Amino acid sequence: MKTSEQDFVPVAFFSNEIEAELAEATLAAAGIESFLKDEGTGGMLPPLQQTEGVALLVHRDKLAEAQTVLITPATESPD
Repeated sequence: MKTSEQDFVPVAFFSNEIEAELAEATLAAAGIESFLKDEGTGGMLPPLQQTEGVALLVHRDKLAEAQTVLITPATESPD
């Protein structure tokens, strides 16, 4: 089955690209594919990101898992 853009839903919105990229990296570390959608600015106008936001999208089948990963506080792993 082919994946379409409609299969991806926002899991979170961020006021800037840096925060969004950190969340994207957190999901990647958990094995969850995601991507950023910069609402209309294409990264060219960072001040507009605060009003438009940066959406972090995941496949709808991974939404609940991604939400859990993003709200779970980071912990240090034991040595």
